[in-house]
Amino acid sequence: MNTGADPGIDEDLVESLLVGVVDTHVHSGPSTVARAIDHIEMVENASAVGYRAIVTKDHYYDGAPVAALVNAHFGHLETTMISGVALNNAAGGLNPYAVEQSAAMGGRIVWLPTFTSRNHIAWQSAEATYAHPGVSQRTLPVLPVDVLTSSGEVVDELKQVLDVVAATGQVLAGGHLHVDEIRIIFAEAARRGVTRLLVLHPEEIVHATLADVAELAAMGAYIEHSMNLFIDGSSFRALEESELRALIDAASVSRTILASDLGQRGNILPIDGMRETIRICLRLGYPPEDIRRMISRNGAELFGLDLTG
Repeated sequence: MNTGADPGIDEDLVESLLVGVVDTHVHSGPSTVARAIDHIEMVENASAVGYRAIVTKDHYYDGAPVAALVNAHFGHLETTMISGVALNNAAGGLNPYAVEQSAAMGGRIVWLPTFTSRNHIAWQSAEATYAHPGVSQRTLPVLPVDVLTSSGEVVDELKQVLDVVAATGQVLAGGHLHVDEIRIIFAEAARRGVTRLLVLHPEEIVHATLADVAELAAMGAYIEHSMNLFIDGSSFRALEESELRALIDAASVSRTILASDLGQRGNILPIDGMRETIRICLRLGYPPEDIRRMISRNGAELFGLDLTG
């Protein structure tokens, strides 16, 4: 057994659990926001430890053609790159044409508005210490992307988006919307035939309670946790391991995805973050099969990946 920083952790087991990882939330570059690692470096490094896939997310451009290019030229590697489009101002907001074209280029995920959601704008204004460069350093004003009518119904443009997502089999992610918005939209999405649903970091921004997490999981959504909020070495660490245990219990292991949400310049790198994620799970007493489910199998099922090849 290798001896890591925690003498109670089997580091050989940690490395073995990296094999097959599907990290559903990575911020590799280039981007308008400084990144610590670019797309090619990320795929090469992930392949070296046996990752099955990474999902690279950018708030301001469609990553589908980037993923297609990387996969075409680095297909000999074990790791597949997946991406898609975030429906912020840069994509035209709730733009069904952007979603359709992303799918045509291999896009496999659509993120509902993140940094230009009304909920995120309100959250950021309340967080005096937080300023995202892509939002705060601009000439044009932020235009909030509204997803519901004043009466609380899904707007027509979003219904068109949902129809395209359903027709193309993409993943619909809740972005940085408020949990109350996500609940309404996911119900409408299910009615329109969307089968792949993902909630992002309920422990931050979206204001989800444990009851909300349980309800969304019961609706068929996977609940993704940004582990940069929990791991040592992350500049975003704000929560305790016990809080992660409560969140996992609320959704169940079978509906939980643990993602790094890393790649920011000056922060711990995504693969090191996933190592620490595994250590946290071991300290919390999760058996290896449960850990593998949360970092590999659930993500693979969400994106329709085969973990055997």
